[in-house]
Amino acid sequence: MTIEKGQPWGSPGALPTHGVVVRSDSEARAIVERARRAGTPVPALGLLGGDLCRTVGGAGDETRLHSGEGTRLPVDIGAVLIDGRLHWFVAHLVVRKRWWRGRVFAAMNAEYIGHWDVAPRSHPNDGLLDTFDVTMSTGDRWKARGRLPTGTHLPHPQIKERRVSAIQVDVDGLDVWLDGERVGPAHSLSIRIEPDALTCVV
Repeated sequence: MTIEKGQPWGSPGALPTHGVVVRSDSEARAIVERARRAGTPVPALGLLGGDLCRTVGGAGDETRLHSGEGTRLPVDIGAVLIDGRLHWFVAHLVVRKRWWRGRVFAAMNAEYIGHWDVAPRSHPNDGLLDTFDVTMSTGDRWKARGRLPTGTHLPHPQIKERRVSAIQVDVDGLDVWLDGERVGPAHSLSIRIEPDALTCVV
């Protein structure tokens, strides 16, 4: 069950013996994709790094994951049909050629992309993706860049924000990046959230 306003999130606990320690979003995504394609349960993930880890307040302390002093959290994952082939992501999907020119589209399950606080309202267990469709000029992007680390680039009239459980997007051959890894060019995306699909320990 996804988080509800005013309710506690997560519970104390250690990483289960079958859990997997990951140090990046791309490592986490690889585990999720492998399990989904095999039709097996996704193992619990102990987060030591990455944008999802930062979003949920992970300390990067592996000892904590195994000691019972950690926190076990239910987390959503994103699923995307890219020109007919299904993929998954844990932190974010980004569509772009370049950051500073042309269209940029992002679907965020985490709050951060690197040092940027891209989606200040995003929560990885609210059953929603925070999406941003950017068409602003290069000059305006450079101005917004200075505000990205603090999340104060929003609201902006040239950034279309939506919070959705599912969305379809035409991307006209732009490159798709999942959790920081380039998947390749695409034309049509069908994106949705899978609530409570993953257990993370931090």
